[in-house]
Amino acid sequence: MAESKRDYYEVLGVSKDADDATLKKAYRQVAKKYHPDMNPGDAEAEKKFKEASEAYAVLSDPDKRRQYDQFGHAAFEGGAGGGGFGGFDFSGADFGDIFGDIFGDLFGGGRRGRASQGPMKGMNIRKSVRITFEEAVFGCEKELDMVLKDPCTKCNGTGAKPGTSPEKCPKCGGKGQVVYTQQSFFGMVQNVQTCPDCNGTGKIIRDKCPDCGGTGYMSSRKKIAVTIPAGIDNGQSVRIREKGEPGVNGGPRGDLLVEVVVSRHPIFQRQDMHIFSTVPISFAQAALGAEIRVKTVDGEVLYTVKPGTKTDTKVRLKGKGVPSIRNSQIRGDHYVTLVIQTPEHLSSEAKEALRKFDELSGNTLKTISGDKETKAGNKFKEFVERMKGASDD
Repeated sequence: MAESKRDYYEVLGVSKDADDATLKKAYRQVAKKYHPDMNPGDAEAEKKFKEASEAYAVLSDPDKRRQYDQFGHAAFEGGAGGGGFGGFDFSGADFGDIFGDIFGDLFGGGRRGRASQGPMKGMNIRKSVRITFEEAVFGCEKELDMVLKDPCTKCNGTGAKPGTSPEKCPKCGGKGQVVYTQQSFFGMVQNVQTCPDCNGTGKIIRDKCPDCGGTGYMSSRKKIAVTIPAGIDNGQSVRIREKGEPGVNGGPRGDLLVEVVVSRHPIFQRQDMHIFSTVPISFAQAALGAEIRVKTVDGEVLYTVKPGTKTDTKVRLKGKGVPSIRNSQIRGDHYVTLVIQTPEHLSSEAKEALRKFDELSGNTLKTISGDKETKAGNKFKEFVERMKGASDD
């Protein structure tokens, strides 16, 4: 009954002064959400789908909307003798491109607009190039050997044999799209899809060009120069305009996207704009201080180790890192970790000198061994005394 129906504006979630565009958008969202094909076996979703469709059928028609605004649901009670939903007649309702959008999404066709015969940009091509750590820091020039397509010079890119021309596709009438009808909840609904015969071009080539085989393009091997900017990082890409696939219907070529793969460095590691490395130093250099050579991406630099430096001391070399990819005048820093190395093989002279050094700096080597010698000496004295007592007897 009419009194059991929800308000149509409430069903679609719009205000009473909503315009046609707002109504259409609201209905499309509700219809797609509750469509039976998206909710199989869900009676409640089916009910809401019918309810939304009935609401839109009324509110999208100026005359019916005027009647509804004046009399409410009572304006349509008993109309059309059971046609449509709840006795309402939908035979004059025009759901138009809304169902084309909805069913296109549901059945994998996507949103379908009118056939576009205008220029279209070609597809992008992706390639990769390997560079060294230093090349990533300072930039470089690389050359790629690629196979690219160009318009066929014999047919000027039409794909048709010289002296002939492509014909209008008989299946789609040159529109590039065909209309299919599908059985829906409302009956037969039209769905627009790309023409399978001409692939959306609207043209059929009867006599193909002998050079390009009707494709309109010829492939050739070319060398493409790639400028790698300073500061680029592993995984980043360089875009080269219009070096991709040819465009369609006179459209521009796509782009070439070159991904950079940076090889690992045996000494340096990178984090953002900073470089990190480890430098070994001797105990003498750490204790007494010394001038050492540190390798950087700019070459070796001199650094003065302070006396008493401990292992794992971190040193900052300002401005010796990676340049900013946006401004090569700005560079990060190089952080060096100083690690004291313990010698594994010492000559007898070096060992004696180290013992002398230990005696002068705390005698750490004698602390435990000296205690052991004292205990051993006492035991020997006790043994000697016992032997003397035995001989006297």
